[in-house]
Amino acid sequence: MALSRVLAQALSVVAFIAIPAIAADSRATIQHTVDQKTNIETWQLQDDGVEVLLIQISPDQARGFFLARGFKRVDVDYYAASCVFATVVKNQSSAPISYRLADWRYAKPGGAPRKLKLKEDWLREWKQRGVSQSARIAFEWSQHPDAQTLEPNDWNQGMTTYQVPHGSRFDLIVKWKRGAKNYEDTIRSIRCAD
Repeated sequence: MALSRVLAQALSVVAFIAIPAIAADSRATIQHTVDQKTNIETWQLQDDGVEVLLIQISPDQARGFFLARGFKRVDVDYYAASCVFATVVKNQSSAPISYRLADWRYAKPGGAPRKLKLKEDWLREWKQRGVSQSARIAFEWSQHPDAQTLEPNDWNQGMTTYQVPHGSRFDLIVKWKRGAKNYEDTIRSIRCAD
């Protein structure tokens, strides 16, 4: 799968600059990494056995990925205007976790929290825009699931989008549940690739 290759390329770097940070809740850690060859940035949140990894996808990478899957240039440009990240969620805890992207929020500095534009939102839009069914299927499989339950040692990946300008920064509030306990962490100052 091509998304796996994009993630593998982003993760298979030789030289990193790692900047550790502590989330607002002291049990969580966040690590910001910059690949010195590609300048691709990643943010890795770890909290009580759960890991959320965000990897920048540049507008050109997003365009190339979807042009190769049958999208028209006008639709690819429309998608690439969004801030796109490869998003990986791993459950390394001893119990199942569940999360819904509909519960996550992002905000520009000083701005109000906003909902993510989810896979189902995009799919409705693509259908209205007349995107072919085969391209819509490829899109659906490339996006992060809207809701998920992960058993111990399970993980999943896919693209997520944020409606912020390229090169700008935003904070992401991540929420999940394990048993009866709700978790919430904020990854601060994420930079949209340009």
